[in-house]
Amino acid sequence: MVQESRVKKTLLNARVNLIFYFLTLALSFFSRKIFLDCLGADFIGLTGTLYNLLGYLNLAELGIGSAIGYLLYKPLFDHDQQRINEIISVMGYLYRWIGLIILAGGCILACFLPLIYHDSGFDLPLIYFAYFSFLASSLIGYFINYRQNLLGADQRNYVVTAYFQTANIVKTLIQMSLAYYTGSYYLWVAIELSFGIIYSVILNWKINQTYPWLKADVRQGRLLFKKYPEVMRYTRQLFIHKINGMVQFQTTPILTYAFDSLQMVAYYGNYTIVLDKLVLLIGQVLGSTGASIGNLIAEGDSEKTEKVFWELTFLRSWIGGVFAFCSFLLIDSFIEIWLGNQYLLPKIIVLLVSLKIYIQFSLDYIGPFLYGFGLFADVWASVLQSILFIIFALIGGYFWGIAGIISAAILSISLVVGIWKPFYLYHFGFHKSVLYYWKKYIGLNLINLASCILSYLLYVFSPKSPVTSLFSFTVQALLLVTIYFTVSSIISIILIKESRTLINKLKHQIRLK
Repeated sequence: MVQESRVKKTLLNARVNLIFYFLTLALSFFSRKIFLDCLGADFIGLTGTLYNLLGYLNLAELGIGSAIGYLLYKPLFDHDQQRINEIISVMGYLYRWIGLIILAGGCILACFLPLIYHDSGFDLPLIYFAYFSFLASSLIGYFINYRQNLLGADQRNYVVTAYFQTANIVKTLIQMSLAYYTGSYYLWVAIELSFGIIYSVILNWKINQTYPWLKADVRQGRLLFKKYPEVMRYTRQLFIHKINGMVQFQTTPILTYAFDSLQMVAYYGNYTIVLDKLVLLIGQVLGSTGASIGNLIAEGDSEKTEKVFWELTFLRSWIGGVFAFCSFLLIDSFIEIWLGNQYLLPKIIVLLVSLKIYIQFSLDYIGPFLYGFGLFADVWASVLQSILFIIFALIGGYFWGIAGIISAAILSISLVVGIWKPFYLYHFGFHKSVLYYWKKYIGLNLINLASCILSYLLYVFSPKSPVTSLFSFTVQALLLVTIYFTVSSIISIILIKESRTLINKLKHQIRLK
C-alpha cells in the first residue's frame, strides 16, 4: 500500500509538472523576445545579476530546509503528526532568524550597489528599487512560506508547482503587456514583487486546507530547538554543500559580467534559458522522485534501493545524451529563428554547455540518494569543488572569457562529483565496493558515445532542408531526435539490463490504466 501511494504521488507530481512545463515553455520564449526588444539586453542582464547577488545572501539559509526535509521523511512515513508539528515549528523559528539576517545583509550589500553598477547605464533609483523588490520577495519565503517544505517532503510538490506556476504565468503575461505598451522598468519590477505576495497568500491557504492538523508555532519552535540537535548538525554539513552549488550557479553571470559585459550575460542567458527549459523538462518528471527516494530508503531495503538507483541513473544518463547531442546541433538554429543571428555565440561555447549538461545529467542522481541516506558529512568535498571552480574560472575567464568559465564548471564537477561522490555513496550508503559502480557508469558513457557517433553519421547523410523557419526547424529537430532516440534505444535495450526493466515497468503501468 505504501509503494502504491509512493508511485501514485510520483506520477501525479510528474503529470502536474509536465503540464505547467509546456505552458511556461512557450510563454518563456515569447516573453524573453518581448523583454529583450522592449526593455533591452542590458536591463535583462541587470536583473539577472541582481538576482545572483541576492542569491549569496540566501546562503544564510544554511541548508536548514534540506535538513528539515530529511528529518520529515520518517515521521511522514509513520504518520506521526505531533513530531511533524514540532519539526515545522523548529523550522519556523530558525527561518525567522535567517530572514532577519538576510534583511540585515541585504541592507549592507545595498551600500555597495553604486560601486558594482557604476557604469551600467541605469539610474541608481531604478537599481535600488529592483534590488529591494527582489529582496522583499526573497524574505517572504523565510517569514511566511517556510511550511511549503512539508509539501515537498510529503511528495506533494505538485501543490507548490500548480500555484507557483499559475501565478508566474499570470505575472509574466502582465509584465509582457506592460513592457510592450509602456516600456517601464519600474512597472516590470513592481509586478514581480506583487505576485510574490499574492502567491504567498494563496499557497498558505492551500497548506492549511491540505494539513488542517498542522499547528506550527514559531514560539514553540524556540523551546523545542534543543530537542532536535540533529537539525543543526545536518544544517552545518548541508550549508557547505549549498555554498558549493551557489558558488557555481551565482558566480557564472557575475564573472561573465566582470570579464565581458552585461550584454554577454544576456546573450549567454538566451542560450541557458533554452537549455535550462530542456533540463527542466526532465527535472519536472524525474525530480518528482526526490521525496520518493527518501521514502524508499526509510523502508530499509538496501538491495531494492540500489536497484532503483541504477534504473534512475541509466534513465538520466540516456536522456542526458539525447539532450546534449540534439542541443549542440540544433540550438544555434533556434536562437537565430527566435532572436536573430546577432545573438549567436561561438560554437565552442555551445559545445561546452552541451557537455556540461550531459555530465550533470549523468551524475545527478547520486545527490538525492546521498540525501536520502543522510550522508552530508563530506563537507570537504564541496569546499574543494568550490575552490577548484573559482581558481579554474578566474584563470579560464581571464584567458578565454565565458568559455573558460564554463570549462571550470565542467572540470570541478568531474573531479569531485564524478570521482568522490560515487565512492561515498557506495561505501557508506550501499556498503559495497565502488568498482561495481565504475564498471556500469563507464559502460553507460561508452554506449552514449557510440550512440552519438552513429546518430551523427546517420544525420549527416540523411536528406535535409535548410532551416529558415520555425516549421523547418521543428522538422529538423524531429528528424534528429528520432535518429538518436532510435539508435540509443536499440543499443541500450541490447546491452543494458535497466533499460529492459524500465520498459517492463512502463508496460505494467499502462496495463493498470
